[in-house]
Amino acid sequence: MTATTIKTQVSPQEWQQRINLAACYRLVALYGWDDLIFTHISARVPGPEHHFLINPYGMMFDEITASSLVKVDLQGNKVMDSEYDINPAGFTIHSAIHGARENAQCVLHVHSINGVAVSAQKQGVLPLSQQSIFVLSSLAYHDYEGVALRDDEKPRLVRDLGDKNFLMLRNHGLLTVADTIQDAFLYMYLFEASCMIQVRAQSGGGDLISIHPKIIETAMAQAAQVTRQAGGGLAWPGLLRKLDRVNPGYAS
Repeated sequence: MTATTIKTQVSPQEWQQRINLAACYRLVALYGWDDLIFTHISARVPGPEHHFLINPYGMMFDEITASSLVKVDLQGNKVMDSEYDINPAGFTIHSAIHGARENAQCVLHVHSINGVAVSAQKQGVLPLSQQSIFVLSSLAYHDYEGVALRDDEKPRLVRDLGDKNFLMLRNHGLLTVADTIQDAFLYMYLFEASCMIQVRAQSGGGDLISIHPKIIETAMAQAAQVTRQAGGGLAWPGLLRKLDRVNPGYAS
Protein backbone atom coordinates (compact mmCIF):
# COMPACT_ATOMS: atom_id res chain seq x y z
CA MET A 1 0.00 0.00 0.00
CA THR A 2 1.16 3.53 -0.71
CA ALA A 3 1.71 6.20 1.92
CA THR A 4 -1.43 7.99 0.76
CA THR A 5 -3.48 4.81 1.08
CA ILE A 6 -2.24 4.08 4.60
CA LYS A 7 -2.71 7.69 5.71
CA THR A 8 -6.39 7.51 4.72
CA GLN A 9 -6.88 4.26 6.66
CA VAL A 10 -5.53 5.42 10.02
CA SER A 11 -6.41 8.20 12.45
CA PRO A 12 -4.51 11.51 12.36
CA GLN A 13 -3.07 10.56 15.77
CA GLU A 14 -1.74 7.27 14.44
CA TRP A 15 -0.25 8.94 11.37
CA GLN A 16 1.59 11.43 13.58
CA GLN A 17 2.85 8.56 15.74
CA ARG A 18 4.06 6.82 12.57
CA ILE A 19 5.94 9.95 11.49
CA ASN A 20 7.65 10.29 14.87
CA LEU A 21 8.55 6.61 15.03
CA ALA A 22 9.98 6.59 11.49
CA ALA A 23 11.98 9.69 12.40
CA CYS A 24 13.23 7.94 15.54
CA TYR A 25 14.47 4.98 13.50
CA ARG A 26 16.34 7.28 11.14
CA LEU A 27 17.83 9.27 14.02
CA VAL A 28 19.08 6.04 15.63
CA ALA A 29 20.83 5.27 12.33
CA LEU A 30 22.14 8.83 12.06
CA TYR A 31 23.73 8.62 15.50
CA GLY A 32 25.26 5.23 14.70
CA TRP A 33 23.32 3.12 17.22
CA ASP A 34 21.75 0.77 14.66
CA ASP A 35 22.87 -2.81 14.05
CA LEU A 36 22.07 -3.41 10.38
CA ILE A 37 18.38 -4.50 10.33
CA PHE A 38 18.40 -5.75 13.91
CA THR A 39 17.08 -4.22 17.15
CA HIS A 40 13.78 -2.43 17.36
CA ILE A 41 11.77 0.58 18.42
CA SER A 42 8.07 0.05 19.08
CA ALA A 43 5.34 2.56 19.84
CA ARG A 44 1.74 2.13 20.91
CA VAL A 45 -0.93 3.28 18.48
CA PRO A 46 -3.12 5.96 20.10
CA GLY A 47 -6.60 4.63 20.79
CA PRO A 48 -8.42 1.96 22.79
CA GLU A 49 -6.94 -1.06 20.99
CA HIS A 50 -3.66 -2.55 22.14
CA HIS A 51 -1.95 -2.12 18.77
CA PHE A 52 1.68 -1.27 18.19
CA LEU A 53 3.97 -0.07 15.42
CA ILE A 54 7.34 -1.71 14.78
CA ASN A 55 9.94 -1.86 12.03
CA PRO A 56 9.47 -3.96 8.90
CA TYR A 57 12.01 -6.77 9.22
CA GLY A 58 14.60 -6.39 6.47
CA MET A 59 14.61 -2.61 6.08
CA MET A 60 17.60 -0.58 7.20
CA PHE A 61 16.76 1.97 9.86
CA ASP A 62 17.63 4.91 7.60
CA GLU A 63 15.07 3.68 5.03
CA ILE A 64 12.04 3.40 7.29
CA THR A 65 9.02 5.58 6.55
CA ALA A 66 5.74 6.28 8.31
CA SER A 67 3.86 4.07 5.85
CA SER A 68 6.30 1.14 5.99
CA LEU A 69 5.88 0.53 9.73
CA VAL A 70 4.03 -2.68 10.59
CA LYS A 71 0.99 -2.56 12.90
CA VAL A 72 0.62 -5.56 15.20
CA ASP A 73 -1.31 -6.65 18.27
CA LEU A 74 0.22 -7.64 21.61
CA GLN A 75 0.86 -11.17 20.30
CA GLY A 76 2.78 -9.87 17.28
CA ASN A 77 0.01 -10.62 14.76
CA LYS A 78 -0.33 -8.12 11.92
CA VAL A 79 -3.58 -6.13 12.14
CA MET A 80 -3.02 -4.24 8.88
CA ASP A 81 -1.78 -5.67 5.60
CA SER A 82 1.96 -5.37 5.08
CA GLU A 83 4.40 -7.07 2.73
CA TYR A 84 6.88 -7.23 5.61
CA ASP A 85 7.14 -9.48 8.64
CA ILE A 86 8.51 -8.48 12.02
CA ASN A 87 11.44 -9.89 13.97
CA PRO A 88 9.97 -12.33 16.54
CA ALA A 89 12.93 -11.91 18.90
CA GLY A 90 12.40 -8.17 18.95
CA PHE A 91 8.74 -8.31 19.73
CA THR A 92 9.25 -10.78 22.59
CA ILE A 93 11.02 -8.04 24.52
CA HIS A 94 8.75 -5.23 23.43
CA SER A 95 5.43 -7.01 23.93
CA ALA A 96 6.43 -7.99 27.47
CA ILE A 97 7.06 -4.38 28.43
CA HIS A 98 4.10 -2.89 26.57
CA GLY A 99 1.82 -5.47 28.14
CA ALA A 100 3.05 -4.85 31.67
CA ARG A 101 3.29 -1.06 31.76
CA GLU A 102 0.59 1.34 30.65
CA ASN A 103 3.10 4.18 30.47
CA ALA A 104 5.35 2.20 28.10
CA GLN A 105 4.15 4.03 25.01
CA CYS A 106 7.57 3.65 23.38
CA VAL A 107 10.24 0.99 23.90
CA LEU A 108 13.62 1.63 22.25
CA HIS A 109 16.27 -1.11 22.11
CA VAL A 110 19.75 -0.88 20.54
CA HIS A 111 22.97 -2.89 20.29
CA SER A 112 25.26 0.16 20.28
CA ILE A 113 28.97 -0.68 20.53
CA ASN A 114 29.57 1.37 23.68
CA GLY A 115 26.35 0.11 25.27
CA VAL A 116 27.22 -3.54 24.69
CA ALA A 117 30.75 -2.92 25.97
CA VAL A 118 29.48 -1.51 29.27
CA SER A 119 26.77 -4.19 29.50
CA ALA A 120 29.61 -6.73 29.66
CA GLN A 121 31.19 -4.96 32.63
CA LYS A 122 30.29 -6.39 36.02
CA GLN A 123 29.68 -2.99 37.64
CA GLY A 124 27.58 -1.71 34.73
CA VAL A 125 27.11 2.04 34.42
CA LEU A 126 29.45 4.01 36.68
CA PRO A 127 28.74 7.53 38.06
CA LEU A 128 31.39 9.26 35.99
CA SER A 129 29.55 11.93 34.00
CA GLN A 130 26.65 14.33 34.18
CA GLN A 131 24.87 12.15 31.62
CA SER A 132 25.26 9.10 33.86
CA ILE A 133 23.44 10.62 36.83
CA PHE A 134 20.16 10.71 34.91
CA VAL A 135 20.62 7.10 33.81
CA LEU A 136 21.58 5.88 37.28
CA SER A 137 18.56 7.53 38.87
CA SER A 138 16.26 5.14 36.95
CA LEU A 139 18.38 2.15 35.88
CA ALA A 140 17.71 -1.60 36.04
CA TYR A 141 19.61 -4.67 34.80
CA HIS A 142 18.53 -7.93 33.16
CA ASP A 143 20.85 -10.94 32.85
CA TYR A 144 21.50 -12.43 29.43
CA GLU A 145 19.42 -15.52 28.59
CA GLY A 146 20.29 -15.90 24.91
CA VAL A 147 18.39 -14.54 21.91
CA ALA A 148 15.03 -13.34 23.23
CA LEU A 149 12.69 -15.88 21.62
CA ARG A 150 11.10 -17.58 24.63
CA ASP A 151 7.92 -16.33 26.27
CA ASP A 152 9.08 -17.65 29.63
CA GLU A 153 11.70 -14.89 29.77
CA LYS A 154 9.03 -12.19 29.73
CA PRO A 155 8.12 -12.28 33.46
CA ARG A 156 11.79 -11.98 34.44
CA LEU A 157 12.31 -9.10 32.01
CA VAL A 158 9.28 -7.26 33.38
CA ARG A 159 10.33 -7.97 36.98
CA ASP A 160 13.85 -6.67 36.42
CA LEU A 161 12.70 -3.52 34.64
CA GLY A 162 10.11 -2.63 37.29
CA ASP A 163 9.17 1.04 37.01
CA LYS A 164 12.53 2.18 35.61
CA ASN A 165 13.14 4.08 32.38
CA PHE A 166 16.55 2.56 31.56
CA LEU A 167 17.31 -1.15 31.26
CA MET A 168 20.78 -2.57 30.63
CA LEU A 169 20.51 -6.00 29.03
CA ARG A 170 23.67 -7.74 30.21
CA ASN A 171 26.02 -8.78 27.36
CA HIS A 172 23.36 -7.57 24.94
CA GLY A 173 22.58 -3.86 24.80
CA LEU A 174 20.50 -0.93 25.99
CA LEU A 175 16.76 -0.32 26.30
CA THR A 176 14.71 2.73 27.24
CA VAL A 177 11.03 3.07 28.09
CA ALA A 178 9.01 6.29 28.00
CA ASP A 179 5.51 7.64 27.57
CA THR A 180 6.53 9.35 24.31
CA ILE A 181 8.81 8.50 21.40
CA GLN A 182 10.60 11.78 21.96
CA ASP A 183 11.55 10.97 25.55
CA ALA A 184 12.56 7.39 24.71
CA PHE A 185 15.04 8.82 22.19
CA LEU A 186 16.34 11.41 24.65
CA TYR A 187 16.83 8.69 27.27
CA MET A 188 18.78 6.59 24.78
CA TYR A 189 20.95 9.57 23.90
CA LEU A 190 21.88 9.90 27.58
CA PHE A 191 22.33 6.13 27.99
CA GLU A 192 24.67 5.74 25.03
CA ALA A 193 26.58 8.92 25.92
CA SER A 194 27.13 7.62 29.47
CA CYS A 195 28.53 4.37 28.09
CA MET A 196 30.74 6.10 25.54
CA ILE A 197 32.19 8.46 28.16
CA GLN A 198 32.76 5.55 30.55
CA VAL A 199 34.64 3.46 27.97
CA ARG A 200 36.81 6.44 27.01
CA ALA A 201 37.48 7.42 30.62
CA GLN A 202 38.52 3.86 31.46
CA SER A 203 40.80 3.69 28.43
CA GLY A 204 42.73 6.71 29.72
CA GLY A 205 44.22 4.58 32.48
CA GLY A 206 44.07 7.22 35.22
CA ASP A 207 42.15 7.29 38.48
CA LEU A 208 38.44 8.00 37.93
CA ILE A 209 36.34 10.41 40.02
CA SER A 210 32.88 9.15 40.99
CA ILE A 211 29.88 11.43 41.46
CA HIS A 212 28.38 11.46 44.96
CA PRO A 213 25.21 9.32 45.37
CA LYS A 214 23.24 12.28 46.79
CA ILE A 215 23.59 14.10 43.47
CA ILE A 216 22.21 11.08 41.63
CA GLU A 217 19.17 10.98 43.94
CA THR A 218 18.06 14.43 42.75
CA ALA A 219 18.99 13.99 39.07
CA MET A 220 15.50 13.48 37.64
CA ALA A 221 14.09 16.49 39.51
CA GLN A 222 16.96 18.60 38.17
CA ALA A 223 16.33 17.38 34.64
CA ALA A 224 12.62 18.20 34.80
CA GLN A 225 13.39 21.72 36.00
CA VAL A 226 15.87 22.41 33.22
CA THR A 227 14.35 20.56 30.25
CA ARG A 228 10.59 20.38 30.95
CA GLN A 229 9.96 16.77 31.94
CA ALA A 230 12.47 14.37 30.37
CA GLY A 231 13.55 16.82 27.68
CA GLY A 232 12.67 14.79 24.61
CA GLY A 233 9.86 17.08 23.52
CA LEU A 234 12.11 20.11 23.84
CA ALA A 235 14.91 18.62 21.73
CA TRP A 236 12.67 16.86 19.20
CA PRO A 237 11.85 19.77 16.84
CA GLY A 238 15.56 20.46 16.41
CA LEU A 239 16.26 16.78 15.79
CA LEU A 240 13.58 16.71 13.08
CA ARG A 241 15.06 19.80 11.44
CA LYS A 242 18.44 18.07 11.43
CA LEU A 243 16.90 14.94 9.93
CA ASP A 244 15.12 17.01 7.26
CA ARG A 245 18.52 18.35 6.21
CA VAL A 246 20.39 15.05 6.02
CA ASN A 247 17.80 12.29 5.48
CA PRO A 248 14.32 13.56 4.58
CA GLY A 249 11.44 11.34 3.50
CA TYR A 250 10.57 9.65 6.80
CA ALA A 251 7.08 11.22 6.80
CA SER A 252 6.04 9.45 3.58
